[in-house]
Amino acid sequence: MRQIILDTETTGLAPEEGHRVIEIGCIELMNRRITERRFHCFLNPDREIDAGAAEVHGITLDKLRESPRFADVVVDFLDFVRGAEIVIHNAAFDVGFLDAELARLGTAWGRFEDYCRIFDTLKLARELHPGQRNSLDALCKRYDVDNNHRTLHGALLDAELLADVFLAMTGGQGALHLDIKVNDEETTAAERRTATRARPALRVVQPQEAELAAHRSRLAAIAKRSGGKCLWLEQEAAAGAAE
Repeated sequence: MRQIILDTETTGLAPEEGHRVIEIGCIELMNRRITERRFHCFLNPDREIDAGAAEVHGITLDKLRESPRFADVVVDFLDFVRGAEIVIHNAAFDVGFLDAELARLGTAWGRFEDYCRIFDTLKLARELHPGQRNSLDALCKRYDVDNNHRTLHGALLDAELLADVFLAMTGGQGALHLDIKVNDEETTAAERRTATRARPALRVVQPQEAELAAHRSRLAAIAKRSGGKCLWLEQEAAAGAAE
């Protein structure tokens, strides 16, 4: 399964007021593993950046004057996300801006969701942690993701943090892969086979007689207090009968 963690930075809060995307950061996950593939660019918005926005991400128009416009990168960007599930924190914000950028290029470009599927981690976080703060910083703290180096927002930096948060939120140990980097599904399968072959056999430790006696005593006490309804004794009896 191919997923893209995506974040943007913008000149302000409202695309309907003419605000623009000024940075796009994307990180690829393949079968829940972070690969080395990235899409990252700064964009010239051809307009001023609101002071409040600049305080958040630290990007000024002077830094962007030599950067490409969205029209210059749109083909490469859409090729990168095409067909993937796009993971975004507060998806309505980023998708709204991307839709506005596509609309400026003409109706033939359609909407962002015409190219991919959207998964909103803010929606998931609110379902998992109702009534709690669910900003990216709050989730980093909750899931023990180190964000001490994050003094300003940045699209690629925030995508990297969100990748770790997303893997933790969705229950996978995505960060614990012994630093294996994958570039395609074939490589992933090969590395899985190698890892399986290299795994040592599990050590089986047999219980001592005193431990077995303590176990039987505990089961007898449970059976007595439950009126003979001890699931473990029933399973042992069934296993003995099967033998």
